[in-house]
Amino acid sequence: MASLLETIEISVAAWSGIAPPNEPARRMAADLAASIAAFEALRGTLAFEDEPASFEAALLEAKG
Repeated sequence: MASLLETIEISVAAWSGIAPPNEPARRMAADLAASIAAFEALRGTLAFEDEPASFEAALLEAKG
């Protein structure tokens, strides 16, 4: 199975017909992989995602 970085490079090549042109482009793709992993680590920990009804109730209570 390809790593996320390899998958990004394959996708760019498939959609754009180009390979990452230089090392900075590869580093930017690697940074994207790190950002995705960071968001995945937060999955299920955010209260808004867990209890959207509570957020709506708070809005209605603030409304008055």
